[in-house]
Amino acid sequence: MRHLPPSAAEPVEGSDRQSPLPTIVIATRNRRPRLLATLTRLERLAERPPVVVVDHASTDGTVSAISERFPDLKVIQSPRNIGSAARTLGVEAADTPLIAFSDDDSWWAPDALRRAADLFKAYPRLGLIAARILVEPDGRLDPTCAAMRDSPLRSDIPLPGPPVLGFLACGAVARRSAVLACGGFHARYGFGGEEHLLAVDLTSAGWGLAYVDEVVAHHEPESGPRSWQGTDELRNKLWSTWLRRPLARAARRTLELTIDGNRHGVSALVAAMRGLPWVLRERRVIPEDVERSLRLLERAS
Repeated sequence: MRHLPPSAAEPVEGSDRQSPLPTIVIATRNRRPRLLATLTRLERLAERPPVVVVDHASTDGTVSAISERFPDLKVIQSPRNIGSAARTLGVEAADTPLIAFSDDDSWWAPDALRRAADLFKAYPRLGLIAARILVEPDGRLDPTCAAMRDSPLRSDIPLPGPPVLGFLACGAVARRSAVLACGGFHARYGFGGEEHLLAVDLTSAGWGLAYVDEVVAHHEPESGPRSWQGTDELRNKLWSTWLRRPLARAARRTLELTIDGNRHGVSALVAAMRGLPWVLRERRVIPEDVERSLRLLERAS
């Protein structure tokens, strides 16, 4: 599971004169109008990056609509709803060294992906870029991005921006090989904070993650809570805690997450407990330096 990145002296993916653009990976389900609007925006990019769409069990004619409007676009169909693991299928299908995650309601600004490719070439131990995400229609900065921009973390790895231990999958660029070596998005998580475990695993494998203000994505989410918010999101936080944190810290963090005024605490804990058998099988404690970084972030929040 753990693959250390190359040193600065070793050949790096895409180290030719101009690195290939990332392949954009989009997972979607039953959001045909949103997806078609996003694909239209991406088609207008002068760079013309490759795109892979992974449709998991849509029943609204998404695949046929893509075939009609964008006949040359690569589409992968999953017969069942596999949640965020659909992104991993898209990463596997990509044939470029870099991949850019988008949602079916997010898209990349002009030149953002070219700038990202240049940064990966310049920083050999960079594993992932968390982009500056502007929430439309008013173009305000996503609050998570504001927190990443002010990250209290420090890194011994040269990075093009503040080091982070998380990202938003509606706007991130990563090394394909690093994502696959860490297993991609966990198949059991669905949606809701699913990025955290992958970010921790990338960092534990020796890759640097950075927030980069000049790599810009746009996101226009639907108003109101998503179906995965609440219990599922907290359940996934608990699973990530149990999978990677030392036992004493995992126990304390469980109490913090479930008792500290969270109305979803009991239901999330019950849901997470159902996964204990596979959690115990897959449990791998993170390195001490990564644990220290997580504690620093938790104290700062």
